Amino acid sequence: MRISQLAAATEIPVATIKYYLRENLLHDGVLTSATQARYDDSHVRRLKLIRALIGTAGLSVSATREVLLGLENPPESGHDLLGIAHHAVTRTAADDVDLSAAQKLLDRWGWGAAACDRDTQAALVEALHGLSEAGFEAPAALLDRYAAAMQDIAEADVESVPTDSAEAAMQHVVLGTLLMEPVLLAMRRLAQQSASVQRFGGAGSPRRPGPE
Repeated sequence: MRISQLAAATEIPVATIKYYLRENLLHDGVLTSATQARYDDSHVRRLKLIRALIGTAGLSVSATREVLLGLENPPESGHDLLGIAHHAVTRTAADDVDLSAAQKLLDRWGWGAAACDRDTQAALVEALHGLSEAGFEAPAALLDRYAAAMQDIAEADVESVPTDSAEAAMQHVVLGTLLMEPVLLAMRRLAQQSASVQRFGGAGSPRRPGPE
């Protein structure tokens, strides 16, 4: 198919497809002339994946490129698969960041600081600091309940990873991690609405602020 047909099949503008080609997110088509190329179903699948990573997962172009490279060249260690997904959504921590608050929590939850990467520990510290700066202190009991729920989710995630091939495991871990987070967030909000009705009463969805 020509690039115009590829754009129609994926509902992605031609200009955007050309941008993805320049950024090496999308592999080149087969040249049919100096200025024309033909594309196939592999380009359709790749464009849908790119759209999911940039749109649904909210990754930057550079992070998306890194994830795609990881999918094409999966590491040998199954544990290292998570690193590719987590690195794409986690900022590199400063050298002088104090991780003691996160490490105390990890020890309390039985997760162990040694098993958890430094950047993600720093992300937890930053998130907790943001709560504190806003005047909201998360009670220890609440954090413990969250940790227990996250442990159940994490165990389900890891247990569902296929072991028949590195490629299948890579697809499952990386895409499952990145693309399931919006699903989990939406589920949390829906569960909050349901729990709120049960505790406080009321019917229907919560009202949005703004003019009637």
